[in-house]
Amino acid sequence: MFYWGNPIFFTSMLLLIPGIILSLYAQFKVKSTYRQYSQKQAASGFTGAQASRRLLDQAGLTDIAIEEIPGEITDHYDPRDRVLRLSQGVARSNSLAALGIAAHETGHAIQDSKGYVPMKIRSAVVPAASFGSSLGPMIFFAGLIFSTFRPLMTIGIVLFTAAVAFQIVTLPVEFDASSRAMALLQSNGLVVQGEAKGARKVLTAAALTYVAAALMAILSLVRMIIISRSN
Repeated sequence: MFYWGNPIFFTSMLLLIPGIILSLYAQFKVKSTYRQYSQKQAASGFTGAQASRRLLDQAGLTDIAIEEIPGEITDHYDPRDRVLRLSQGVARSNSLAALGIAAHETGHAIQDSKGYVPMKIRSAVVPAASFGSSLGPMIFFAGLIFSTFRPLMTIGIVLFTAAVAFQIVTLPVEFDASSRAMALLQSNGLVVQGEAKGARKVLTAAALTYVAAALMAILSLVRMIIISRSN
């Protein structure tokens, strides 16, 4: 039976420390890097929206619309509606940060059009991951507290595993999109030799947030397993 004085419950929280530290660092890094390179304009003069439109058209994706959305670094590609949504600060800016982010999201659109396997897997896992990330821990701790419903712990772990799988498969999707972005920016002359480093730093900082999310998910799952075996 679970009791709040169980040392495993609290000592296992130490497992989360590396994930928490990396998450905080990643948030700091992406914001500071974005702020730095949003002040440096690209010589090409292209805005994020113009760059995305050019790259999409070049890839034969003329049917994909580009929309502006509110917020900062809220940019994303929606494969369901086939729409590239760029924050105003990216869509209207010709900074290195804007071009890097716009090209990255364009990379996702190209992945979708080419049937990039990791992206297809991630899309397939989304429903289970959304359900598992929110309800998995709740069901797990319900089973932990109420010994009569101990099988709920296993159910919670299984559900949360889907969320972990989503975070893991997200990594190759994001890394590949960034790789495509840099190649597209340079091959189309949207950034010159000296500017590529700045755009790459923005994308690298953004990628770190996905690494941190994956690590945090994995460590949380490990903690749940350790707790379940100690009760």
